[in-house]
Amino acid sequence: FHVQIKSTEKPCLVVMRLKRWERKKCKPNSLPILQKMHVKIGDTVKVISGHEKGKIGEIIKIFKHNSSVIVKDLNLKTKHVKKKEEEEQGQIIKIEGPIHSSNVMLYSKEQNVASRVGYKIVEDGTKVRYLLKTGEIIDSADNWKRVIKERSKKIEEAVAAS
Repeated sequence: FHVQIKSTEKPCLVVMRLKRWERKKCKPNSLPILQKMHVKIGDTVKVISGHEKGKIGEIIKIFKHNSSVIVKDLNLKTKHVKKKEEEEQGQIIKIEGPIHSSNVMLYSKEQNVASRVGYKIVEDGTKVRYLLKTGEIIDSADNWKRVIKERSKKIEEAVAAS
């Protein structure tokens, strides 16, 4: 059984977090085609399917090439880490696993309701996301400032630790 790849579809050279046997469609410059997602880093979401169904958390990382997200303290996986040096000990740690973006829904903390996302243009001409059920605007300037501050704090902590 032989599958022939069309001439326009080349396997990607730069693809992260894919298995060896998985292939992604690519643009002519060999970069993967990235999907647009309805969620961003810092959004509060509710998991709507899977074994973590009904739980609420905040998105800390996004993988656009396969439309998956990592939600803080949800979908925990056990990872066995070997010791790197002789005096060091091996350990078992819990890390968050990715969840497909179609299995999460934006969540409003004030109204305690999960909703689909809509897009509209506000008076100053910026395109924002809002919750269809409540009309609450998600993309506000102070929300992004908070996310950027948290990112810079994490980077400073990592630099100080190393």
